[in-house]
Amino acid sequence: MTFFPWRSMEIHMRNTFKIFTNFSIVAFFLIFNRDALAQNKAVNKTYPPMIEDAKVEVYRKVGDTELKVWIFEPKDKNPKPRAAIVFFFGGGWTSGSPAQFVPQCRHLAERGMIAIVADYRVASRNMVKPVECVGDAKACVRWIRSNANRLGVDPERIAAGGGSAGGHLAAATGTLPGLEARDENTKVSSAPNAMVLFNPALVLAPIPDVNLDGFLSNSNAARFGCKPEEISPAHHVKKGTPPTIIFHGKADATVPYASAQKFSNLMKNAGNRCELIGYEGEGHGFFNTRKMRETLDQTDAFLVSLGYLPKK
Repeated sequence: MTFFPWRSMEIHMRNTFKIFTNFSIVAFFLIFNRDALAQNKAVNKTYPPMIEDAKVEVYRKVGDTELKVWIFEPKDKNPKPRAAIVFFFGGGWTSGSPAQFVPQCRHLAERGMIAIVADYRVASRNMVKPVECVGDAKACVRWIRSNANRLGVDPERIAAGGGSAGGHLAAATGTLPGLEARDENTKVSSAPNAMVLFNPALVLAPIPDVNLDGFLSNSNAARFGCKPEEISPAHHVKKGTPPTIIFHGKADATVPYASAQKFSNLMKNAGNRCELIGYEGEGHGFFNTRKMRETLDQTDAFLVSLGYLPKK
């Protein structure tokens, strides 16, 4: 058989081109995914957020500041009132963006709930203290209930959720007496009917049987705008506190896992439902990334058990 060097070279060039093409495609998708993740992270920090697939309304005005909610509605046309959930973002009561919980809202709206992300005042933008953040969160839950008929919401099936400081605010709406915003119609309850909490700050003052000295080193009235006990959800657990699910990393160095355990024990001792799901080796904010799908599935199951979502 006659050997043609040019034929061998042609085959080699074709194979090289295929390898280069395949590598280019893989590289493109790696770069695209990397950039998409970076964009998602940027969106989560963007303020005010641009959320095009949600309806925007103002739930409260404080001076010139308009506090907004972004509402995700199910696509199916069901005339019956639906359960609703409102999420409060994290950021140490200092910063953050309502865009943090958009993925959760989209999922829950697809499943049949009215899902909402809410803005509230924070220290970096509005020079407020946590006690005023609590007032905003309570006003938001009250606004949803006051507008339940117009929004298509069942006023007896409103859940509050959030992460970190936002988890504290959600828990505050379901536990803390008083601390209402000014000029609110307190005849309408600001308390949710259920709580979905992600690494929440639940113990903000000394409490028996738990050593939180490092975490509570800056726990004082000057920081919170009120006595620490007044703004600490664990100090106000009682019979009838709404059913709750808590997701918390056992390696959380920001909000100790022991504080979530204490809250959960207090809830159960008072005869309330409280599911604490701890994640080995996970730190603060773990639910925002690799554990988002897992925590979302568990949130879904919790809401199904309450009758807020249909069974899958």
